[in-house]
Order: sequence, then C-alpha cells, then structure tokens
Amino acid sequence: MIDRIEGHIVDVVGREIFEGSVEVENGFITAINRHPVERKSYIMPGFIDAHVHIESSMLTPENFGNVVIREGTVAVVTDPHEIANVMGVGGVDFMIENGRKSPLKTFFTIPSCVPATPFDCSGGVIASGDIAKLAASGQFVGLSEMMDIPGVLSENKEVMAKLAVAEKYRLPIDGHAPLLSGSALATYVSHHISTDHECVSLAEAEEKMALGLKILIREGSAARNYEALKSLIRSNPDVVMFCTDDSHAYELQTAGHIKKLVARSVANGFDLFDVLRIASINPIHHYHLDVGQLRMGDKADFIVVDSLETFNVEQVYIDGVERMRTASPSLLPIAINNFNRDKIAVSSLRKAVSGQIKVISLVEGELLTTVSTYSPKFPVENLEGDTSEDIAKIVYVNRYNNGTPQVAFCKGFHLQKGAFASTIAHDSHNIIAVGNSDIELAGAINAVIESKGGLSVCCDGKTGLLPLPVGGIMSDLPGKEVADIYHELDTRVKQLGCKLDAPFMTLSFLSLVVIPEIKIGEKGLFSYTDFDWIEQ
Repeated sequence: MIDRIEGHIVDVVGREIFEGSVEVENGFITAINRHPVERKSYIMPGFIDAHVHIESSMLTPENFGNVVIREGTVAVVTDPHEIANVMGVGGVDFMIENGRKSPLKTFFTIPSCVPATPFDCSGGVIASGDIAKLAASGQFVGLSEMMDIPGVLSENKEVMAKLAVAEKYRLPIDGHAPLLSGSALATYVSHHISTDHECVSLAEAEEKMALGLKILIREGSAARNYEALKSLIRSNPDVVMFCTDDSHAYELQTAGHIKKLVARSVANGFDLFDVLRIASINPIHHYHLDVGQLRMGDKADFIVVDSLETFNVEQVYIDGVERMRTASPSLLPIAINNFNRDKIAVSSLRKAVSGQIKVISLVEGELLTTVSTYSPKFPVENLEGDTSEDIAKIVYVNRYNNGTPQVAFCKGFHLQKGAFASTIAHDSHNIIAVGNSDIELAGAINAVIESKGGLSVCCDGKTGLLPLPVGGIMSDLPGKEVADIYHELDTRVKQLGCKLDAPFMTLSFLSLVVIPEIKIGEKGLFSYTDFDWIEQ
C-alpha cells in the first residue's frame, strides 16, 4: 500500500520549498512529486535531540517518547549514564529494552564515566571492558560525554582504553569540557573528542570550534545557553546541533522540546534552512543515524506542521507509520532499583560554624557555581541557615550505604523556610537536599528514603512527594501525571521563597563535581579547579 501525503515540501538539503506530495511504501519514500496542492501544511524532516539524558525527565524512554513525539521529535541521541550510575550495565540494558516501546527512534551512546570521577560513590561501574562488550553489540552510535578531563590530560590507562574502544568501532566521542581552554583544551580535543555541549559563552564556543569540535546549543531546564550561542546558527550552521541535555517532565509537557528552539530561532531571524539543518540533518550525519532526511529512497521519517512560524505539529511519520496517536503505555510496575539506606536522624545534620566558611553560590541559568564566603556574627553550635544573607544548609546523603551525611552551605535558592530533597543528584544519584530547618531537612530526606527514590518538599509539618521507583530517578507513570505532580512540588518550593526557574533541576547538579567550581559530595565540598576535596 502506498501512502500519499500532500503539502508544501521543505527540502532542507536542497534549500527550497515547493508544492507537491511524498509517497511512502514499506517505510521508505518512493517518490517526491511536484504539483499544486490545496493543503497549506508543510512537510519537513523531523527534529532530533542530539544529546539528552532521558532519565532527567523522570520518565521512562517509552513515556518520554510519548510526550516529545507530539513536538515533532522523531529521534533522540541519549546517554543513559544516569541509570548506569545506579545500576551499571543492567541499567543500560533496561533503557534499551524500554526504548523499543517508544514511538521515537531512540539511539544510545555508551556511558564513558561511570562513576563520573574516582571521588564519586555510585551504585554501578562501567569499565573499559564493559564498554568494549557494549560497542561490539552494535547497538550504540557513540561514546558518551568524556567528563574525566584530568584522566584524558594525564592519559590515564583506563580512560585511554575507553577512548581506544570508540576509535576501534568508529564511534564519535562526545565531549564535556566546561570552561576548558588553551593548551589543555587542545590536548583534550586531540584525543578525538568530537563535540561539546557545555559552552556558556560565544568565545568559549569559538575557541572549541577552531579546534574542530562541533557545538551543541543546549536549552534544558537548568542550563540555558541558547541566548549566548545563538549567533552560531548564522555563522557556523554546519557544525552546530540542538540539544536539551536535561529537561524535566513539566517543561517538556508545557514548553516543548527541540521544536521550541526551531520556532525561537526562526523568530529571531535566522535562516530557515540553517535552523532545520541544525535541528535535523546535522545529528544524522554526525552520529550516522538511521533517520531519513526527506529524500527519495530515505526512511520515511518526517513531520507535517501548520506553518513555518509556529511549527505546530499535525502529523509525525516514523518508518512510514503515523505515530502521533500512540498507544497507552503499560502501567505495570517496573522493578529496577538500587537503594540501601536507612532513615537519618535530625542530629546527624548538625553543623557548628565559626569564622569564615566557603559557600556554594548558584549561577542562575547555568550549571556552574562560584565560591562565596560567609561568616556568622558569632560562633554557632549548629547553623541551620541565615535567610538575611540567603544562606541555606545543603546536605548530601549516600543512598547506597549508611554513610555519614555531609553538610555544607549554599547561596542562591532564597528559601525563607522549609526544605526539599531529591534522589536525582548527578551523576551518582545519591540524596541531596537544601533547607533552613534541620527537622524539615530530615523530613524531606527521609520521605525519599522511605519511597526508595523521589522528590520531596517538607514545610510546616506537611510533606509532598513524587515517588521515583525506577532506579530512584524515574517514574513509571505517564508523562502528564509526572508533570502535574512535579509542578505541584515546584510551586510549593517557590512558595517557600525560591526564585529559580527549576529549583529541583538546579539542586540535582550541586553534587556533579565535573562542573566548575564548587560542589558537595561524599567527603564534603569539592573544588573543580583543584579537583580535590576542600578542607574546612
């Protein structure tokens, strides 16, 4: 049977728009005809997210796909290192298997840094031998972001072995090099690193492009770099891609996915064909994806939109099948987790402070932090917070054992009361919490311990919870339900005084020690510059 879809055909490769029809048979485009049509819609290649951690949406791959396909996304390149840090190779296997239920084309890269650094305490490990076995399976399109910059620069044996596997199987190697510059950057790139999604300034991106890196313009829930990098759409459209990296379910449900970047870019006056090349063609070429480009003989992977301004999606075809009307996902419980933590006592959160201390200071719209200092007016036997100075207590708790909670202080949440906690804490996904009351901090932390994973808010004796039973980082509920519960908790945190766009997402990155400048982890505060623990 031959399907015939009419409209205005947007030929991104040939850079022209014409009236006509696309004929599809057995999943392939068998003809593209030019002729007058009455339908005013536009047929174009589908959108691709070039780098995303599906787990950060708190949705399984199946449920994630059911949300973003309605945004015209036909494929994603995903790094499953979040679940890998919890469950090792078994977690990766789960993502691939569940991804087969997704309406999208879900392409996986092999996690390269599990755990992220030797300083992390994760539930899983993926060594070079594991990477070799995964690469040999032929199921992967790249080696995930190489975050171990010191390991690359010092040519650590294990790191070099991982890179060698990627070279052997001709897998592109994704980079992760925030603020890296000069000779160190040149050395890092010389090890066949091919991309970077951590640029926060145009100058940083231009230096990296000059060395041959392709730049992914990231617009996620916590890290928003589009405004800083958008001029690359005009100056370097051949070496740029779009990605979200980390976006929570509510943002995907309400603000959208890659489509929002396409519409925003066109509204900003950038060339339509350049924008669509970045959003669809470039990822196909870089990762050698089995995705059609709306050409004769290609797989029939394309979308139909209402206009070239709003890009409202009317139809999505993947392998020639219309996929917008997806089947209801399975609601059977998913039994995959790794959680071995007893509840904590309020007394374990006490922190005496005298003299000057280092404080994690947030940078709105970025994953970066800076170092601030704070001095109480007099020695305090237990500092819970100082709202007048925007100082809140931050707590890290290992979820894989009953280790001692690590307690420090942060600035930038603007909490006036209460506490909130999360078991989404990059990259090892232990427990992280922030608040101004030890009782409420313990309440929020113990709520996620009892549920073996989740997000919680505790204030005035009331605790709200979004359980995340899948690895302690994902829900098994459909996207709309997860988004609604998340929005309720997010609203409660903002009612406590928080001014951040995405407080839970921001909190989740405060234990990621491979992002400058100061974070909290297994032994307290960590310095990115020194790449070691800070003595206090």
